Amino acid sequence: MNKREMVIVLDFGGQYNQLVARRVRECHVYCEIYSYRTDIAKIKAMAPKGIILTGGPNSCYEEGAPTYSKELFELGIPVLGLCYGAQLMQHILGGRVERADKREYGKTEVAVDTSSTLFAGVAPDTTCWMSHFDYISGLAEGFVSVARSADCPVAACENTARGLYGIQFHPEVLHTPEGTKMLYNFVRNVCGCAGDWKMDSFVEQSIRAIREKVGSGKVLCALSGGVDSSVAAVLLSKAVGDQLTCVFVDHGLLHKNEGDEVEAVFGPSGNYNLNFIRVNAQQRFYSKLAGVTEPERKRKIIGEEFIRVFEEEAKKIGAVDFLVQGTIYPDVVESGLGGESAVIKSHHNVGGLPDYVDFKEIIEPLRDLFKDEVRKAGLELGLPEYLVFRQPFPGPGLGIRIIGEVTEEKVRIVQDADYIYREEIARAGLDQDINQYFAALTNMRSVGVMGDERTYDYAVALRAVRTIDFMTAEAAEVPYEVLNRVMNRIINEVRGVNRVLYDLTSKPPGTIEFE
Repeated sequence: MNKREMVIVLDFGGQYNQLVARRVRECHVYCEIYSYRTDIAKIKAMAPKGIILTGGPNSCYEEGAPTYSKELFELGIPVLGLCYGAQLMQHILGGRVERADKREYGKTEVAVDTSSTLFAGVAPDTTCWMSHFDYISGLAEGFVSVARSADCPVAACENTARGLYGIQFHPEVLHTPEGTKMLYNFVRNVCGCAGDWKMDSFVEQSIRAIREKVGSGKVLCALSGGVDSSVAAVLLSKAVGDQLTCVFVDHGLLHKNEGDEVEAVFGPSGNYNLNFIRVNAQQRFYSKLAGVTEPERKRKIIGEEFIRVFEEEAKKIGAVDFLVQGTIYPDVVESGLGGESAVIKSHHNVGGLPDYVDFKEIIEPLRDLFKDEVRKAGLELGLPEYLVFRQPFPGPGLGIRIIGEVTEEKVRIVQDADYIYREEIARAGLDQDINQYFAALTNMRSVGVMGDERTYDYAVALRAVRTIDFMTAEAAEVPYEVLNRVMNRIINEVRGVNRVLYDLTSKPPGTIEFE
């Protein structure tokens, strides 16, 4: 992959920082995220073709608000400010930003000047996603307004002589239908990027680089059976063959039959040249989780116990030269290593290294990739499609799809209910249309009547969302007859359930997962 041509995103605390980078990559331009605290000398050394400033929750004129030096706009590198980034650009360069009389939030009709390079090919009146209290009330010298809405006189501005552009709305979100076109115009037509960053050469280049790095060394990989670790494992297998050992820890919180499915793909009867070790540690995890109800505590217990089990197996193997992790780019950013936004995950690879595994170096072959790019790499490697397109599954597994205490009985209930749900969704031909769907077990028990007997059993909640970026999501409109069939099957076939609910909550305000 060609990294020489790069656009960087400076993160000012906006919730969509990763989404901006993903949209740029969709334009076949490599993009990385950095904190606004990144030194100007480092930016100069990277020599990016363009710089994008993200949104953020602050007011740029307040004391202590995230800012940057004026020198950033004097590098001769095109800069695009988004929302807070657009306001900050004006504030630094002598424009005026003030609190608006009326907050602008949600889908908004915006009139754009199609003679602007930013809006080439965009409809003159287009729908955009606004989210701001402040507005640009006065433009810095040399800037002109190139878009406006009913309540925002400067919805976009530009100083073409200096290559500086600002957009008050969020072009990166799906709620701005022509937003990707606007970002394309910036990175390809303003910055002059060739757009030659593609995934088809990633596998070949990575295998060659890994082989050169590892040499005759021994490699150890924690294989979860998820997309990231599976792609990382097969990439290493293609590079170094049986120098690789994969340890699969079955913590008993997987989908129904998933442990056996992972073993079928990667074990001795599979198609991959790797040493596969399965550790059945289900009872050990159930014991550790007994009596624990707080979600974050459950996450930590599962993560810590996983590391302990992995360490024990690693000691049996002895010293290795390299430890493989399936870290992907969102893990890096959300761990606070690649941007400025708050840490929102506590159970992924970065920062979760075993303390006592004897190894010399870490290999993270997917560290620069987003999830959709990892899937493309998986297809290049020849992984089965059902594994490559497996839905996102949290590291703690069903531990966070069970509200309250995790027990072996509750795991059985949610596994069986989820199996039925997934089976019926696939049977209805909806599995490719719905981006994520699963059953969760609530902690609510209620009275029901089954046959001639009263019951006091659990309620299962069904979740199904449509999303592309997983930053925002809407509840999928699953046909009533499908939901009704799922409900009947769960109540009739899953012991311990007498009620089935459907979760209509969007993200935001909810999350996709339950805990």
